[in-house]
Amino acid sequence: MSPTIALLVIGALLVSAVLVGFLLRIRDGRRRNAGGLRFDPDDASGAALGSRATLVQFSTELCTRCPQVRRLLTTHAAAVDGVRHIEVDLTRRPDLSTRYRVLQTPTTFLVDRDGAVRARFHGIPQRDALNEALAAV
Repeated sequence: MSPTIALLVIGALLVSAVLVGFLLRIRDGRRRNAGGLRFDPDDASGAALGSRATLVQFSTELCTRCPQVRRLLTTHAAAVDGVRHIEVDLTRRPDLSTRYRVLQTPTTFLVDRDGAVRARFHGIPQRDALNEALAAV
């Protein structure tokens, strides 16, 4: 293979990787459809759901963005009546990642008082999207 072709292939791979990373970053934190999931409070050590809604955060021990999301969701839940924040550690319960289709951490579910997942967020939830989802519950 000639050096010119090799450099072109490397350049194309680099541009592709940057574009994919950019697209993933744009989608991060936006509200997504929950797909008809139901959250079982027993999966969070029997924690009670909020009277209005519950913010369920899925995290792992090695997650670098999880503490930031924990602070955001705890503050948000404290500011809105009837909303609770629950954190589920997937390091100790890896079976839940399959059940709830969690592919990355942090992932946050907005669950209504009956346990129906109304919205899901991958990464750090955007405040506006979180407020809109809470208003819809």
